[in-house]
Amino acid sequence: MTTDERMKIAVLYSEKAPDDRQTERFKTFLSGKYGEDMELVWKQSDSFPGGFRLEAGNDIYDWSIEGRLEQLKDALKKIGNTDKDVIPLIRDTVKEWRPKAIAREVGTVLTVGDGIATISGLEKATYGEILLFSNGIRGMVLDLREDEVGCILFDDDADISEGSSVYRTGRTAGIPVGDAYIGRVINPLGAPIDGKGDIREDGYRAIESPAPGIIDRQPVNRPMETGILSIDSMFPIGRGQRELIIGDRQTGKTAIALDTIVNQKGKDVICIYVAIGQKASSVAQLVNNLNRHGAMDYTIIVNASASESAPIQYIAPYSGCALGEYFMHKGKDVLIIYDDLSKHAIAYRSLSLLLDRSPGREAYPGDVFYLHSRLLERAAHLSDELGGGSMTALPVVETQAGDVSAYIPTNIISITDGQIFLESSLFFQGQRPAVNVGLSVSRVGGDAQTKAMKKATGTLRLDLAQYREMEVFTQFSSDLDDTTKNQLVYGQGLMRMLRQPQFHPYRQDEQVIILITALKKMFMKTPINAINATIGEMLAYFESNRPDIGSKIMSTCKIDDDMKAEIVATAEEFFANK
Repeated sequence: MTTDERMKIAVLYSEKAPDDRQTERFKTFLSGKYGEDMELVWKQSDSFPGGFRLEAGNDIYDWSIEGRLEQLKDALKKIGNTDKDVIPLIRDTVKEWRPKAIAREVGTVLTVGDGIATISGLEKATYGEILLFSNGIRGMVLDLREDEVGCILFDDDADISEGSSVYRTGRTAGIPVGDAYIGRVINPLGAPIDGKGDIREDGYRAIESPAPGIIDRQPVNRPMETGILSIDSMFPIGRGQRELIIGDRQTGKTAIALDTIVNQKGKDVICIYVAIGQKASSVAQLVNNLNRHGAMDYTIIVNASASESAPIQYIAPYSGCALGEYFMHKGKDVLIIYDDLSKHAIAYRSLSLLLDRSPGREAYPGDVFYLHSRLLERAAHLSDELGGGSMTALPVVETQAGDVSAYIPTNIISITDGQIFLESSLFFQGQRPAVNVGLSVSRVGGDAQTKAMKKATGTLRLDLAQYREMEVFTQFSSDLDDTTKNQLVYGQGLMRMLRQPQFHPYRQDEQVIILITALKKMFMKTPINAINATIGEMLAYFESNRPDIGSKIMSTCKIDDDMKAEIVATAEEFFANK
């Protein structure tokens, strides 16, 4: 029987054959829905007691007890979660509910393998829709063609075979959300993987949703302090910004992200860390570090480890973003880290090649730019009418041999509002964080900086640029004048000042004090190797002798010339007594 012939036959399964009146009603329904040439065939079946099942082409009308029960469940779901007494609502819903002839579209698996299934018969399936296979496995529509759809699978495909039935759910792929997710480790489907039991959900959000429009946003003008002196002083990040962390493997990219999370303690910021394609042991160590510093109290970890399938790694950042949007729309400030999008792009490339999409540059599909732009554009500082919440995105990208001109790095650089470039040579010299001052930039800049930090930073970036330039030229000369020598000592001191151990973030007042004293060249007589220890001693001296300076900076976020003079005078006292 050809496909066209099969589409013109409706099969009725029931315990008993329908009588003439029932047959006439079925034919009237079929002719009105599918045309006059639809033929009705009855087949005896004991599988549908108290009802029947009608299959017309790709549509199924399940009028068995189980089918009507499913309709009732869907009706009850519309009540939603509420703190009120739901018993009267359920009673009214059941009283008014009447079963309807609702078609359930069914498809057939053509091929399956490597986490991908191609399916025929689902003519009305939509992009991103969840499909349910006959054995309970879930999948998501990722490819729409004229006569078939491509589906990525979220479970093991070993139990799926050619010819298996597939059903539409009518639901877009999403993730359960709620306040109870804070402090937990979950997979991209929202299931807990930390062994702490189930999580109470407050709602459900689609993993892909449109980015806020221009009218729904407001300027990025509040700082998202990292606690890292080199970043907060020269490349400030604002709440609602997208700042790329880019560098070779093992140059401290994740360390910067973790320091930023730790620095949000007590600042009412919800942090979400999305781990894509990492070792499970690395993620476990990361969770332990966050627990040790009390940061898991306001952090959610979304883990799609290297052992997970490509479809799970593909949806991971979108799931994390949906969780972030839940809190952002409640008026909260959210920090989300995608670590890293290079592995995300590789997972998407694998799926695209398996779906027979045409490869482009570096074998990536043509829409790989849109893959990340539609994710990162969802970071925003919402307008006051929408609650004023924000979501700050810190995507991480790994380069090969420092090549920022590769396909994925250039794509994400063009999407984000700046990048922090970590240089391998600086890292191996012991300069950590290994931030390259020349290639790093924040396109929000001083708008996201407090007045105190802006005034304290002064000419730091210019001084460092002059030092790096002079350092290159002096490699070829041994005879240097005193001015050049002093400039080199000053620059070396600034570079050493910017070294900072992991998990030791500076408060804003500490950063201001360090910058003012350093730019006043107060560390010129301090041996290079003793600068970091001296900074710690100086901050302790300020804390014990002039705590009013720090508290005033923290409360007002401003410094004037008089306070600057007080900081310099207190620092001179410290160096005089040292």
